[in-house]
Amino acid sequence: MTDKINAVGVIPARYASTRLEGKVLADLHGKPMIQHVYERAQEATCLDALIVAADDERVARVVREFGGRVVMTSKGHATGTDRLTEVVNPLDVRVIVNIQADEPLLHPSMIDDLVRCMQDDPSIQMATLKRRIEDEAELPRPNVVKVVTDRRGFALYFSRSPIPYAMAGSETRPVFYKHIGLYAYTKDFLFTYTHLPGSELEGAERLEQLRALEHGCRIKVLETMFSTVSVDTQADLERVKQLLTPIARL
Repeated sequence: MTDKINAVGVIPARYASTRLEGKVLADLHGKPMIQHVYERAQEATCLDALIVAADDERVARVVREFGGRVVMTSKGHATGTDRLTEVVNPLDVRVIVNIQADEPLLHPSMIDDLVRCMQDDPSIQMATLKRRIEDEAELPRPNVVKVVTDRRGFALYFSRSPIPYAMAGSETRPVFYKHIGLYAYTKDFLFTYTHLPGSELEGAERLEQLRALEHGCRIKVLETMFSTVSVDTQADLERVKQLLTPIARL
């Protein structure tokens, strides 16, 4: 791929997940999870290419078997963003979309919204998604990352805690938003971002995007009507199996 392309989607797929090893190959209605993610991402109309970034031949073999494009990357990367950077380094591309390999309920319009946002406003270097939280049971869950934004839709903060704080007696009931971990970057910014030193907020919350905020970088946050479920545990996997019915599939 030597010609300049506008947008490429990359799915970092690490086999040795801490809490659920090999989850990207977990069976969901007869297909491995990575295939569900890949096929949904393929439905996006704004991507010129889609690549799985694998660190294990078992993952690479499965991707090749279902006809996907895969690139082997180093096992030594600390984050999926680092793996993403290795894959796109030789590509002449403007926008890169980081697609999570453990979110098989991904909707392709989420990808298209991010790419179009960056096409329409060249000043935006990084963008992501949020969705209004309707189930209050999600608020205290640390695995449900919350986000608050300014009036122009740029992130003020991400947290595993409920934000904003709902002060007792306040006349205003805050609206809570869940962060959807799908990111788009310009290639130039991606390489700047991955070379930023780690930050205290990032370390405290274990949220990589806080590194960008703490270094003064702006993150555009678009609202989406779609939600996803990150598969981190066996319980998450069982929940996705229930949600991923034949009717719900694309």
